[in-house]
Amino acid sequence: MSRTTGIPSDTSLHAAEPRHELHRQAIQFLADLPALPFSHDDITAGSESELQAAVCGRSEDVDLPRTIHASNYVKNIRERTAAGESPRILIRQLQELLTSSDATVWENSWVRFPRRCLNRTANQLLERDLAADKRAPQGPRRADADRYLLVEQGEEWVRLPISYLLTLALADVLGEFEQHVPALASESRRLLNHFLNDNSSPETFSFYVSRMEPSIGMGTGIARETAIRFLLTHLLVLYANRRFGLEKRGQSVLVYASPHPPLRQRRLNHLVSDAFYRELFMNPCLSGWERGEEKSRYMGLCHEVLSRSQLNAVVRLKDAGIITRNLVVLPSTSNISLANNGTHLSLGSRRLSEVLRAGTKRYTPAHEKVVGDLVIKIVEHFLPLFVGTYSAAPYRMNFRDFHPELALGFLPHELDFTHLRMLWRRWKKKAKLSVFGRAITPVGPVWMDRALSALFHLRGDYVPDFRLIDYLVSLLSTDQSPALDGLQGNDFRLKRDLGQLGVFDERMSLYLCYKLRAQAVMGFSGFEGRHYSLFSNHLEDFADAASLQALVTALAFRYVATGQVTHEDIPDDPFSESERRQCMFASAIGIATVNVREAGPNRFLARIVGRTQKTRSSRRYAGHLRVRLEDYRLALLSTIEEDAPELVEAFQLREHLMRLRQRLLEPDRCGTAGKLARGIVEVAGVDRPMQLSGEEFAQSAERYYRGPLRAQYVREALTCVEEDLRAIDQAEAETDRRCRGIATALLGPRSAAEALTEAAPELLSGSAGSQTLLRSLGLCLLAISRSQALNSHRDERSLAS
Repeated sequence: MSRTTGIPSDTSLHAAEPRHELHRQAIQFLADLPALPFSHDDITAGSESELQAAVCGRSEDVDLPRTIHASNYVKNIRERTAAGESPRILIRQLQELLTSSDATVWENSWVRFPRRCLNRTANQLLERDLAADKRAPQGPRRADADRYLLVEQGEEWVRLPISYLLTLALADVLGEFEQHVPALASESRRLLNHFLNDNSSPETFSFYVSRMEPSIGMGTGIARETAIRFLLTHLLVLYANRRFGLEKRGQSVLVYASPHPPLRQRRLNHLVSDAFYRELFMNPCLSGWERGEEKSRYMGLCHEVLSRSQLNAVVRLKDAGIITRNLVVLPSTSNISLANNGTHLSLGSRRLSEVLRAGTKRYTPAHEKVVGDLVIKIVEHFLPLFVGTYSAAPYRMNFRDFHPELALGFLPHELDFTHLRMLWRRWKKKAKLSVFGRAITPVGPVWMDRALSALFHLRGDYVPDFRLIDYLVSLLSTDQSPALDGLQGNDFRLKRDLGQLGVFDERMSLYLCYKLRAQAVMGFSGFEGRHYSLFSNHLEDFADAASLQALVTALAFRYVATGQVTHEDIPDDPFSESERRQCMFASAIGIATVNVREAGPNRFLARIVGRTQKTRSSRRYAGHLRVRLEDYRLALLSTIEEDAPELVEAFQLREHLMRLRQRLLEPDRCGTAGKLARGIVEVAGVDRPMQLSGEEFAQSAERYYRGPLRAQYVREALTCVEEDLRAIDQAEAETDRRCRGIATALLGPRSAAEALTEAAPELLSGSAGSQTLLRSLGLCLLAISRSQALNSHRDERSLAS
């Protein structure tokens, strides 16, 4: 496609004919189904949670500062400094960071403790995971095994990342239950592979597939599962602190939800090389993969590629005319974006999965692709409804942070130059970066930027969801290789193009904010939403977000099946792709308006803009409409209400949409960004984010996430488990009677719900003893087992009908 006009290029004309035929066949197949995919009785859900880990303790007790102090990297820097080959400020800043009196929380540190603290089951798992190939456990160990086993105080110790510590803690619990409560041991074994030792942060994925059911709230099931999964993670951390003697050795572990790379880690990233950063913070992939070293090398590749891509973004900003002088602040050669944390929500269609599994010629992977890409393009228009509304990552930027090469993150690889310039101009205006009517950005030297900020009261900005700016969310297509044109292999072609441009690597998975989950690859046919940052709670924010994602996906399928929207309605040229995505990024920044072509080729976008109030022709950009994002988001809501009233009724989401409208109209009071910001400023003792500097806001945010928000997550999950345990105590259904027998083996005749309620204060405060923790873990596992069984039974009944 042409960048500005949307006219098909020769390549797209050549591809249009097979795509059109595939699309026609897919529409006919969908029309013949008794009900469309992703209807109210067809959707399954699963989620993946990325969490923040930290070790609290003195620098002499905690692994991260000890490792840095003892590293050859630091020794070499010291020698180079002594020889005058390296500036003294580098080693001084590193020393201050590691030894300051307030350095008591070490995010993403590892832990170390005697191996004898592990029981037989946990020891056996560790030995298996140290194998180079777990399919050959008697074969050689990983080449890097000495990183995890060391001799300290005359005996063998283990040194492990927190994500793998969770796996070993669960294995230890498994061993404790094997003799007396074998059913809970079996459930523990089933869950072991759901804790991933991947990336920088601990990751977990759903313990079971949740059915979306209108009768209980479409998103409630997956929200409860995610909440209880967080609770089990919290209990495993408390168990590890006690059982493995971590607290006694000055290493108290915390795991909590936090969307941003920690402030201390950001500072370290600027003081160490990219290779040393990877050694400190990239997890070794001990669990979750048969050949962990290969996966670990892949994660290293991701870090190298994103670091290179970040540097290449400076060139693109210069090409776009945003950087107009040769004086720039180069980003660090080590990119920290992989330490951003979010939640991925995958929705599957049982109907499509079964058809594709059966291998019918009427609906093949080629049809799945042509329909799936179009559904993604439709859904992308609705993503501004989610950003800041249901999830957020509040961030405070100082004036000195507004170097475009730093502030704009990965946006140069996600937006067309025209939209990038528009967005940057609006952002500077929002942040009031002007002096005597002229826009101004930081000069470079920190002392000068601080002086400018103080002299002209340039305070910077508050951003509702900075994670979507600081992380590579969705790569922009090239003119020759669209990402979503519906043809198989388009992702490989795009990755090859981007690799040649120095933006990406074709060995990596393509980054998209809404992504097709192909049945041949994943075992189900569906879509993954990757645009979620942090929820203020699960049972409201996450549940409502999941419900809306299901509704919008169902609406997209209706548009496709009825022929109301085709690939030709949403062109695949990079400019059109950027035009629709700019609304999501503008929402993340908190910009009030965007500009859309008045007679652009995106007919679906034009339909939404036609419902938008108070649009007018742009005085600055000829041929463009000036669209207020507040009105655009309300127009998206009106589109859902007007185009899908039957879906809204079938999903029983009328009240949900009323709540959504309230979130849109009163974002500071009802939106997630507003709720999180209130919690952060309360911790700081102020009223508004702009009363804090960027560093003060970040420190308050980290305290809020570690403290009040973590406690809120735990309380919410405890409520969910207690409800399940009350049903087990009553033992009316067959599943509950079976579970009651397990509870009796664990507790005796006493009430399971009462046992958990009694333990709740100690679980919240972290003061519970080993036996209380073991019982509480057993009760949590029992609730998970019950929910898994109920969801399986519902699937069986649905298949039978």
